[in-house]
This record gives sequence, structure tokens and C-alpha cells, in this order.
Amino acid sequence: MKELFKRIFGSSNQRLLNQYSKIVHQINTLEDEITSLSDSDLLAKTDELKSLYESNKDLDSFLPMAFAVVREASKRTISLRHFDVQLLGGIVLHKGMIAEMKTGEGKTLVATLSAYLNSLNGDPVHIVTVNDYLADRDSKWMGKIYKFLGL
Repeated sequence: MKELFKRIFGSSNQRLLNQYSKIVHQINTLEDEITSLSDSDLLAKTDELKSLYESNKDLDSFLPMAFAVVREASKRTISLRHFDVQLLGGIVLHKGMIAEMKTGEGKTLVATLSAYLNSLNGDPVHIVTVNDYLADRDSKWMGKIYKFLGL
């Protein structure tokens, strides 16, 4: 019976990926709007999103906008644009799950998405890495995004 259910409805992972792919689509539809913003207007999105959080206390409700803002900030500061699979990874991290990625697939860039979103409620966000070299490298590299966004 379990196998029949899985064949009809897909595995739990596949159902999550289908659900998260819809969010990725929402992020992608915001790209033209966000790309057209000036640097100061893009920076102002951080305060706007913080205000939204104060109004409804639901980070998920503006996840697509927050991720679109981070992606654009990344393009402007370090010339890297998050791929759809990296957006999926960011959603997975935000949901408190583990996103397994191979070396070179952009884990450091993925972390910027959920770190930014989860900082908007005013709580501290910590990013852990395996050694001092990577901590130093990544804080300098990805720190440009965070600083650009006023964090």
C-alpha cells in the first residue's frame, strides 16, 4: 500500500521539492522588478521587509521577495547570481532542514538567502563553517552582500 501511495503522490522529498519549486517560480517572477531598483531602493527593501515582519511575524510570507533581494544584491556586489537549485537550497535551510551539496555547488552563496531572511526578525543569525580559513574567507566574500543590504 505504501508503494502504491508513493507511486501516485510521489515521495515526501519529491512533494517538498514540488512545493518549493513553486516558491522558486515566485522568486523568479520578481527578478525584473528587483533588477530595476536603484542601489538605495534595493537597500530600502531591508527596512520594508523588517516592517512586514513586525506586521505579521511570518517570514515565509515574504520569503520570495527577500530571496529576490539577496540574489540581486549578490549580483551587484560579488557578481554571482543564485541558480534555481541554490534558491531551493536556501528554502530548505530556512525550513530547518539540511541541504546536501557537493564541493563547488555554492553552499556559501546558498547560506546568504536564509541568513538574510532569518535576520529580518532582529534575532542574531550564525553561520558555521569547518575551519578558520573558510570562516575568514567567507565572511569577507559574502559579507559584501550583507553590508550592501544593511545588516
